[in-house]
Amino acid sequence: MSEFIGHNLAPGIRRRTTGLGCWLLWSWLLQPCEIIVCGRKAPEREWAGGSCGAEPQCSCALRVLGLRKMQSSLKSVDCVIEVHDARIPFSGRNPLFQELLGLKPHLLVLNKMDLADLTEQQKIVQRLEEKGLNNVLFTNCVKDENIKQIVPKVMELIKCSYRYHRAENPEYCIMVVGVPNVGKSSLINSLRRQHLRSGKAARVGGEPGITRAVTSRIQVCERPLMFLLDTPGVLAPRIESVETGLKLALCGTVLDHLVGEETMADYLLYTLNRHGLFGYVQHYALANACDQIEWVLKNVAIKLGKTRKVKVLTGTGNVNVIQPDYAMAARDFLRTFRRGLLGQVMLDRDIIPAC
Repeated sequence: MSEFIGHNLAPGIRRRTTGLGCWLLWSWLLQPCEIIVCGRKAPEREWAGGSCGAEPQCSCALRVLGLRKMQSSLKSVDCVIEVHDARIPFSGRNPLFQELLGLKPHLLVLNKMDLADLTEQQKIVQRLEEKGLNNVLFTNCVKDENIKQIVPKVMELIKCSYRYHRAENPEYCIMVVGVPNVGKSSLINSLRRQHLRSGKAARVGGEPGITRAVTSRIQVCERPLMFLLDTPGVLAPRIESVETGLKLALCGTVLDHLVGEETMADYLLYTLNRHGLFGYVQHYALANACDQIEWVLKNVAIKLGKTRKVKVLTGTGNVNVIQPDYAMAARDFLRTFRRGLLGQVMLDRDIIPAC
């Protein structure tokens, strides 16, 4: 695989990916059962033949368990809020959630809007409406942007639906679902800040897997009396393409080392160059934009002062040579992107023109 699938680079920028890294990622992504719940490896997972290209054999137990727990809680749920990353509004959503939702009212919350380029927000909404998603909100849980719109929107959806055996119940129960690390717990805490002036009730973190089970009800509003159920992130049982997998990885839905930080940095550089986003050049004070990840990481490592000693065998014995630490540079490159320091990015930009 010499190029990332489906891309033609801008004139003057040639691009080639690491063939082995992409091949390994492809074999990992297309397994029928993946690292499903919380973005972590399932304990049942066993590797059939070493670490270099062996196809993983794993169990679907965690995915089934997570979905069953959600499904068993649906009887007491009035509405389902699905949280997803605003940088990938079309990619990586778990299609099994649609089966889980059933007839329950559904609100799609695209979180982390502060990190996404939303210049074509209207086209994004139109595309989602074509897919049957008529209720969409963009939020930023860090600064509580648009959070106050959620409760009124949920109440509107509930009033337009039949509550069955819960019709006389004055309490409202909402389930929050989504893939790992998109801000489900942050949304709950943000709602509590807005409506209860209260602190954190759900643990949050910068990596997937903080929420490990369907929690008990968490109150987020007094009038109306509303409770939310936080749930663990559940990835789709099968990722549709290697590029979708890389987008999910860049957004932090799986632990970085499971995909490879240098492979992810390579795809990030490719995406930034293709979309003409050269903020990394200014941020790291590079001489110019470049499509070679080795050159970029080398200069990033030098800029950060990240080096490592490597033993080199010579005719006179072993000699310690100081080299740039490419792994540390790749880690910083990804961290800088996720903090929004390279500018706002829409990873699904190529899908938007089809609207």
